[in-house]
Amino acid sequence: WPPRGPPHPRSPPKFNHFSLSHFQQTLKISSKSCFMNSILQCLSNTHSLRDYCLHNSHRRDLNNNSRTNTALMEEFAKLIQTMWTSSSSEAVSPSEFKTQIQRYAPRFVGYNQQDAQEFLRFLLDGLHNEVNRVTVRPRGTVEDFDHLPDEEKGKKMWSKYLEREDSKIVDLFVGQLKSSLTCSHCGFCSTVFDPFWDLSLPIAKKGYGEVSLMDCMRLFTKEDVLDGDEKPTCYRCKARRRCTKKFTIQKFPKILVLHLKRFSEARRTSKLSTFVNFPMKDLDLREFASDNSINAVYNLYAVSNHSGTTMGGHYTAYCRNPNSGEWYTFNDSRFHSTYVRCFYLCCFLSWSQGSQ
Repeated sequence: WPPRGPPHPRSPPKFNHFSLSHFQQTLKISSKSCFMNSILQCLSNTHSLRDYCLHNSHRRDLNNNSRTNTALMEEFAKLIQTMWTSSSSEAVSPSEFKTQIQRYAPRFVGYNQQDAQEFLRFLLDGLHNEVNRVTVRPRGTVEDFDHLPDEEKGKKMWSKYLEREDSKIVDLFVGQLKSSLTCSHCGFCSTVFDPFWDLSLPIAKKGYGEVSLMDCMRLFTKEDVLDGDEKPTCYRCKARRRCTKKFTIQKFPKILVLHLKRFSEARRTSKLSTFVNFPMKDLDLREFASDNSINAVYNLYAVSNHSGTTMGGHYTAYCRNPNSGEWYTFNDSRFHSTYVRCFYLCCFLSWSQGSQ
């Protein structure tokens, strides 16, 4: 890649009382915490989340909740604001943010290398909890929606979820997955609807060592046979039966996070080196929708990339600047413009067309 410096902003646009730069600052962070740097850069380039922090809209949600634990969201917002409004050329230190995420999730204390996907999940969960619009969660009640058509049942289950979990973070990142279980004996089909924050995709295997993202999505949603010790109990037969199971996406989120399962579950030291290709724009996922969906076309805007092995790997990020549209590589405190080609990645974020 021909590295070249970022464009110098001629007349930065005003953003409320902030002077918004055309590009964000890098982070001054230990190379052992590269997993954190990678994810923070991806989230910093998430347009709607960035603006939520820059507009101080999170303050409204924090004040409405009257919560005592607000430090993580506050420090995250301060970090985003500093990254996008600082006139200094120096890298930004996320030390105060790091203190708060370590308090929320002690597993990130210290400087050990961690999994970027786990960090993302903990961070989004922590941010969500602090800006959750639901201050008092209702008691859990069991309601039977099995008599309803699937589409209506899915909507009811989504409404039940929002009664407990409702925030700007949920607005952006959470979708709904439909799991269908069909009995091969009587044909009865039972459905379950669950919220998801990301999708972990198995990597399809092909002889020439290169697959597409659509191959991975098709493998994830492929119909599986549950037999032998895996036989579930059929609701109608009242007996364990051979069944087929299939996933479809009932509700697509505005921000779709896809995680590629590059590490072997049996051998954590083993990593799949298969290249996964995908389009930069107009990724059409409608074939994986439970029903006809118009909100299933995505554009790529950020990648959390892992190179090396589990014993000595390193995380970087590729991000598309929401102001200029240019792509940049973020490697610890260094960054430069880049061309995005094949991704040797463990997870990436993409945004819904028209959702930001």
